[in-house]
Amino acid sequence: MDLHFSPRELELASRGRDFCDQVLIPLELVADEHGELPMDRRDAVKQAVREWGLAGINHSKEHGGLGLTMTEQTVIEEQLGRVTNGLWSCVWRPPVSLKFGSQQQITEYLEPSCHGHRRGCFAITEADAGSDPRRVKTRAVKQGGKWVVTGEKWFVTSYNASDFVIVHAHVDDDPDKPTLFLVDKPNSSINHLRSPKFMHNFAFDHAELRLEGVELDESKVLGEIGQGLELTKDWFVEARLQIASHSLGAAIRAAEIANDYATQRHQFGRAIREFQGVEFMLADMAVEIFAAKSMLYRVAWEIDQGLDRKRVHAHASALKLYCSEVAGRVIDKALQVLGGRGYMRENPVERLYRDIRVDRIWEGTSEIQRVVVAGQIRKRGMELFSGWA
Repeated sequence: MDLHFSPRELELASRGRDFCDQVLIPLELVADEHGELPMDRRDAVKQAVREWGLAGINHSKEHGGLGLTMTEQTVIEEQLGRVTNGLWSCVWRPPVSLKFGSQQQITEYLEPSCHGHRRGCFAITEADAGSDPRRVKTRAVKQGGKWVVTGEKWFVTSYNASDFVIVHAHVDDDPDKPTLFLVDKPNSSINHLRSPKFMHNFAFDHAELRLEGVELDESKVLGEIGQGLELTKDWFVEARLQIASHSLGAAIRAAEIANDYATQRHQFGRAIREFQGVEFMLADMAVEIFAAKSMLYRVAWEIDQGLDRKRVHAHASALKLYCSEVAGRVIDKALQVLGGRGYMRENPVERLYRDIRVDRIWEGTSEIQRVVVAGQIRKRGMELFSGWA
């Protein structure tokens, strides 16, 4: 069993770290003070993504992406996760569901999205529909040869950085017909209700929208009628690996800052790392990072080996659950080591502390991940997680 990264993987990891350090980290404070990345900074960052060769890291060369394996994507994502304020989202990853579109949709949406000329956001969550997508009330009905989509969506991440929206709706108000629709912006039938403020500041907004009879041609149906949940699950798997990668990167940065501080900070005549209470916190942080990193790259490797799709979905849920909760514990300990300095907004650990909390909520809460894992244990047995395949 060879657990070494290839030269290519090491180069991509180095590139991701350097991009994070040189392009994204200098934007952390301005993004935090502004509440998001200011509009006048966005074009320059977009161009930097292209120049650094990080555009479309999650799609094939055929579709304009970089054609990276999942392991290669993950070594980049881990490094991007070190940045605060969700600035990792500046490195765009067009929704994976777009690759299942028609050739026209691939040409019109996916290829320009890989090059950074377009950007899409995903609209699935509603006031009464989060973990249970069958409760979605946004509906699509056929009228006069057009699809008419009506409903309200919450938490539409990166809406103000996007020029189209992928909307999850139920055809004929039937939860057995979940379907994805491509909606271009601007559209007079989309009412942007607000972009509320959250615990974290993020590169872009998280909008609430009302779709008031949006009319769409048949060409705007992504995939087949009733295929929406299946395509969304594929997106969830990719998103959960990204969250796990970002959680790990955030935890490592916080641990490194705390470790350096524990060496430099002296109290009672010695470095605080020499006190067992601090030393044990550093040890616990290291062990949890070690376990999370091992798990992350195992799952990425499994995807590259073509592991069964259902097993991948189960393992991705376990991974997202573990890494997001590890990051919470590690960053909390890091802040404790830093003391009052860790509580200052100018300190990256304070921002990481706010940023990381959402990772136990979005793209499936920790509780939903436990439901997925427990359900797979019932169906397939404990060996699905205790074995090696």
